[in-house]
Amino acid sequence: TFSPDLGEVAPEIKASERRTAVAIADLEWREMEGDDCEFRYGALMSSFLSTVERSRLQEMLSLLGLETYQVQKLSLQDSLQISFDSMKNWAPQVPKDLPWNFLRKLQALNADARNTTMVLDVLPDARPVEKESQMEEEIIYWDPADDLAADIYSFSELPTPDTPVNPLDLLCALLLSSDSFLQQEIALKMALCQFALPLVLPDSENHYHTFLLWAMRGIVRTWWSQPPRGMGSFREDSVVLSRAPAFAFVRMDVSSNSKSQLLNAVLSPGHRQWDCFWHRDLNLGTNAREISDGLVEISWFFPSGREDLDIFPEPVAFLNLRGDIGSHWLQFKLLTEISSAVFILTDNISKKEYKLLYSMKESTTKYYFILSPYRGKRNTNLRFLNKLIPVLKIDHSHVLVKVSSTDSDSFVKRIRAIVGNVLRAPCRRVSVEDMAHAARKLGLKVDEDCEECQKAKDRMERITRKIKDSDAYRRDELRLQGDPWRKAAQVEKEFCQLQWAVDPPEKHRAELRRRLLELRMQQNGHDPSSGVQEFISGISSPSLSEKQYFLRWMEWGLARVAQPRLRQPPETLLTLRPKHGGTTDVGEPLWPEPLGVEHFLREMGQFYEAESCLVEAGRLPAGQRRFAHFPGLASELLLTGLPLELIDGSTLSMPVRWVTGLLKELHVRLERRSRLVVLSTVGVPGTGKSTLLNTMFGLRFATGKSCGPRGAFMQLITVAEGFSQDLGCDHILVINSGGLIGGALTSAGDRFELEASLATLLMGLSNVTVISLAETKDIPAAILHAFLRLEKTGHMPNYQFVYQNLHDVSVPGPRPRDKRQLLDPPGDLSRAAAQMEKQGDGFRALAGLAFCDPEKQHIWHIPGLWHGAPPMAAVSLAYSEAIFELKRCLLENIRNGLSNQNKNIQQLIELVRRL
Repeated sequence: TFSPDLGEVAPEIKASERRTAVAIADLEWREMEGDDCEFRYGALMSSFLSTVERSRLQEMLSLLGLETYQVQKLSLQDSLQISFDSMKNWAPQVPKDLPWNFLRKLQALNADARNTTMVLDVLPDARPVEKESQMEEEIIYWDPADDLAADIYSFSELPTPDTPVNPLDLLCALLLSSDSFLQQEIALKMALCQFALPLVLPDSENHYHTFLLWAMRGIVRTWWSQPPRGMGSFREDSVVLSRAPAFAFVRMDVSSNSKSQLLNAVLSPGHRQWDCFWHRDLNLGTNAREISDGLVEISWFFPSGREDLDIFPEPVAFLNLRGDIGSHWLQFKLLTEISSAVFILTDNISKKEYKLLYSMKESTTKYYFILSPYRGKRNTNLRFLNKLIPVLKIDHSHVLVKVSSTDSDSFVKRIRAIVGNVLRAPCRRVSVEDMAHAARKLGLKVDEDCEECQKAKDRMERITRKIKDSDAYRRDELRLQGDPWRKAAQVEKEFCQLQWAVDPPEKHRAELRRRLLELRMQQNGHDPSSGVQEFISGISSPSLSEKQYFLRWMEWGLARVAQPRLRQPPETLLTLRPKHGGTTDVGEPLWPEPLGVEHFLREMGQFYEAESCLVEAGRLPAGQRRFAHFPGLASELLLTGLPLELIDGSTLSMPVRWVTGLLKELHVRLERRSRLVVLSTVGVPGTGKSTLLNTMFGLRFATGKSCGPRGAFMQLITVAEGFSQDLGCDHILVINSGGLIGGALTSAGDRFELEASLATLLMGLSNVTVISLAETKDIPAAILHAFLRLEKTGHMPNYQFVYQNLHDVSVPGPRPRDKRQLLDPPGDLSRAAAQMEKQGDGFRALAGLAFCDPEKQHIWHIPGLWHGAPPMAAVSLAYSEAIFELKRCLLENIRNGLSNQNKNIQQLIELVRRL
């Protein structure tokens, strides 16, 4: 079975022969000589292991039901579909449930997402009904007498329904079955949960390992940066681009000490240990890894500016190699090239391990050994360590001994002290991009190097390299926005208001029509700039993947060239509110608006608006239209999961022709599946609306930015075909009001009237509205005004009041609140809202609304988002579970018909025009 010349193991190798082959390989190793012996041994073992691991991988994928996704990968849109599972907090019962259970919990930022425990004996309603009928088909019972069954168990020893899957195997199998965008979403959610992230993904089936650079592109972190001189400040940057010292922890042969437990202790401040790296003492941690050996994980420590929490004064990366370095030499080689120091945990140093380490004699990396000598061969270890001292340039301080009697806290402090000493000396600092460069040199595949991704990146760079100043670029290249669009929007508002006048003067109407046409003709006289044309080419690509790559690259590229963001303490990232002082000019921005993808789409919308207006007025023949296809391009982006602007953030108005044109194209593309439920959120800025929606449905609304987009955005969620009949709709259109409703104004001026109208519009379009509040009495007057208006029209959405605990991050559960506080007499703002609707006394008018009835109040208390203090805090389990219950309630209300009557897209178009 073993061929020394070819260094191969025959494919038909049996379990007993495998052990013999390993013994032969070890004997061959002892006979090898020369400087390249470790590489010949690595090739020998890799070729042998690839045969074994190839079968293990296929069996694992089959066990988890993922083998069908090896050609057509699982997409992000597939994972976000609303199904029966979305309404059930069911426990996985068979291995094929595990990937979907993991994705569902990870989407909800649930800290228990990595738990792969299966529940075999459950109540009938603990699992979706439609899957119960599949269970008999999914579980395969093997006859122990069957030779095939015996061979499978002896060869791969794969988990059965009675033996849960190791969480790291599940993660690797799922990543290998996912497309690039789902991989990116998994990494982003894992980062929010403070899980260690996969950096090098092993794939024995195709004989290469993948460095996951693209998967980490979207992760942005905020930390306290303290220069040697001067004042410190918070810094926000991508983890891919920021440079930090890296420290690797690896195992050589066997170690009685756990690397992952040690890393968790080093990373955890105080006595609260967070299990960032999965380890042997956790539930299912002792289950054998079948396909995840060779996985390299990464996690970071980020300082917060608090002396009692900051273990290190600067960001530090920690890397963890799963498996033995002898079997995963390529990964170990990578770690030695990118790390400032490598900690090697082992019980034994044999001749084989000595030769492996001897080959690193040219490395400038510092090496530290963590030994358990009483479990190994003490004298042998000492002999080889003495030989390695001059080779690796180490001394006795680089050898640490940890036995069962060693005080764990003291040992962790010693590791931290070593890391601190390395940080204070000149040391290597690398970004994830630098790591990827080193991986390419070693022959590892980098996920970002595919042709479609690189073409999209080149196109993005052709656009962004011309942007030296964001304001100047908007003025010179996005010419239809700014004053031309603001003036046109104001004229259209006045013209629309005249339609409701009792006896509007025809002369004034004609004057407004003339001014509007004049402004639209000026807009139509421009051609799209080179940057806009390049953008249109990017979203017109026939390749869906290239189009998605391009949009992601544009988001990151524009973020790099945009004006600097305000730096705020991390605990306030989701609680920022724009400051208002008295009345504000309607056209005055609430905060600086950075350049984003929405500005390019807004420019396309204005070209379409201007052209459509002239065609309607007979000033332009329909046959001469140049931009009629723009709404179709935008609708395709909506179908791929990109949030699109519904209300323009610069003018605080809706481009009606653009929005209705987009919805018409969406109706054409969806054909028979066009039944919609519209779900919106309104509330004061900084009350966690975007975070709530993203956690609930896996959406991509901008969060945590004090200077983020100001408009209202919409995103489409697909309902699984098997569930659409039960739910009563094919899609859910989610509208996020962003920062449109201020809620802190002191007078009913122009700004208040505008916000009240916007709230009425958003709630009037909705079947379900979530009203997000930070304090019990802080119901914005604009929302009260919208309730009064909608009550008169008879169009009242199903509503849920959500109070979020935004500031007290340490409280794990909700604080009790008194429902009666909603019934307190309204203040001046509430009276102003009632007076605007000519309702007389504000309290009597508001008391008549449905939400003032204690029996009809729908009030939710959401716990604090963070468990601990950012930036090292994870999302609290209580927050995740509360959001899931709110989601279940919303879907139940939709299914039971408690929301307004569901509508199709054509009806929504008419409602947009009317409102």
